[in-house]
Amino acid sequence: MASVEKRTRLGRDGKAVVTWVTRWRDPDGRQRMRSFARKTDAERKRREVDAELLRGEYVDPTAGQVTFRAYASTWLAAQTFDASTHDAVELRLRVHAFPTLGDHTLAAIKPSTVQAWLRHLGHLAVTTRQVIFANVSAVFSAAVDDELIRKNPCKAPSVSRPKGRRRKVVPWTAERVFAVRDALPERYRIVVSLGAGLGIRQGEIFGLAVDDVDFLAGRVTVRRQVKLFHGNRRVFALPKNEKIREVPLPESIRDDLAAHLARYPAAKVTLPWKVVSGEPASARLIVTSRERKALNRNYFNSHVWKRALAAASGTVVARFSATHPDETIPDSVPIQPVRENGMHALRHHYASVLLDAGESIKALSEYLGHSDAGFTLRVYTHLMPSSDERTRRAIDAVFRGKSVGTLAPSEVSSQISA
Repeated sequence: MASVEKRTRLGRDGKAVVTWVTRWRDPDGRQRMRSFARKTDAERKRREVDAELLRGEYVDPTAGQVTFRAYASTWLAAQTFDASTHDAVELRLRVHAFPTLGDHTLAAIKPSTVQAWLRHLGHLAVTTRQVIFANVSAVFSAAVDDELIRKNPCKAPSVSRPKGRRRKVVPWTAERVFAVRDALPERYRIVVSLGAGLGIRQGEIFGLAVDDVDFLAGRVTVRRQVKLFHGNRRVFALPKNEKIREVPLPESIRDDLAAHLARYPAAKVTLPWKVVSGEPASARLIVTSRERKALNRNYFNSHVWKRALAAASGTVVARFSATHPDETIPDSVPIQPVRENGMHALRHHYASVLLDAGESIKALSEYLGHSDAGFTLRVYTHLMPSSDERTRRAIDAVFRGKSVGTLAPSEVSSQISA
């Protein structure tokens, strides 16, 4: 256990100087000590050390002297993220955390330090701040587990975590889907059919091969995606969550695919598998560039998709003005080139159509490739058809013109279905 002893020495002026020393042995048996000018401070330290040793929460006071930059770099190197996630986390730490926190030691970073750092991130979108904060908090949590610091400063009650309302998904109308499809160059119109008709992600559309489509059975196997590293280095990889899945192939999408392949035959593309240095993998891709190469999402989004949004927006606005000459054009009519109108909007349209048709959340989750049905429910629950009318019909079938208990269950069922 810790102890306190009094030390007296002569100062430069020849007068006695009294200090109080707290001594203890750490869990590894090493002798530790700290000096104080006041006995009360030394006693307080003794009690703190004794309590930490008894609870098994003792942290070496010199352990947290490594800088945040050095520890975060070591932490990142030990993670088992896939390569693209590793690159994304490294970029966030390097650009948004290291300039402010990087040269501070772990022990010197307090909740107030974290709060001041968060204030500097105020110009970023809420979702971006949330991800950056989560990455930094994960580094501190690892430091706590490694017994370098006692607490994670990001989890202190005084730290205001980035918060933002989860925006409700507002699916595109069918009119908007077809307007954007018609505005795309002919060789790329199939991406709208695949996104809105199969609910697959952009990278999965770019990685879909003709061999993944069973035209007779009406099934599509989503087994790969095209991913980017360092901006433009393309690779093949498993779908998100490494989840290979099958989705139904509607006849209309089957016909669109057949027509597309007749005009633009599938092209054999070879890319590294999973990482830039990975083994070569080949697939006969359905959608390729004019050079018959795998599409680069950065180029496609900037030079193809956004141009189509602008062209489609003009078409939709003109149609609205013609049919509503006396009304002001609502903000929702023009198609703004923002994140919500990226290709992911096609998946939201797909989900809304299936839910409106009565498809279950479980089936929709499987088709979309979500990690669990709970996530699907949280994102799309507001799109599920209301049961209000079914409830009204059920109660009316019992009470309208009848006494309680006089209607047989079979009669109730027949009236509800009527």
